[in-house]
Amino acid sequence: MKTSYLFLAQGFEEIEALTVVDVMRRAGMPLKTVSITDNHTVAGAHGIPVVADRIIADADLTDAEWLIAPGGMPGSTNLAECKTLTDALQQHNAKSGKIAAICAAPAVVLAPLGILNGKEATCYPGFECKGAIMRETPVVALENIITANGPATALMFALAIVANSLGENAAKEIGNGMLLYPKNVDFYF
Repeated sequence: MKTSYLFLAQGFEEIEALTVVDVMRRAGMPLKTVSITDNHTVAGAHGIPVVADRIIADADLTDAEWLIAPGGMPGSTNLAECKTLTDALQQHNAKSGKIAAICAAPAVVLAPLGILNGKEATCYPGFECKGAIMRETPVVALENIITANGPATALMFALAIVANSLGENAAKEIGNGMLLYPKNVDFYF
């Protein structure tokens, strides 16, 4: 299986990034986190520092399975301003490579590149994916593009990536192991 890459920019949404990393690694999918800065340590939108596996200058993205953009602000804007990343996304899309984005990233990163033109997508409410057919749903999973609308859907987003690559049974197994589908749910707050 090819390696996938999740990109970290200053101000990324931590739950969206780290949930995807956790779920994909639980599924046994090779995934590397990539800082788009010159530093391995990147601070999220809530000040949580995360140490990336590599920096973008040292990453070979030409043979990736997935290129994944977490949302958050200003993280999404910072991703959109990274020419190395936007070039990689356009090249990956041109060969029907798999791309996933959540929260603000579909609108801020993918839509300006034309990646969502004429395709169904979702994103954080209030952001507009120009050129896309917008759906008010937590996750839109197409053959090569998966989008999701925000932090609360990070687990569903990650499982959609797993389902796309490994099948629905693998995604259900991971979800069951994480108690996503409990028989009796009680909330204590």
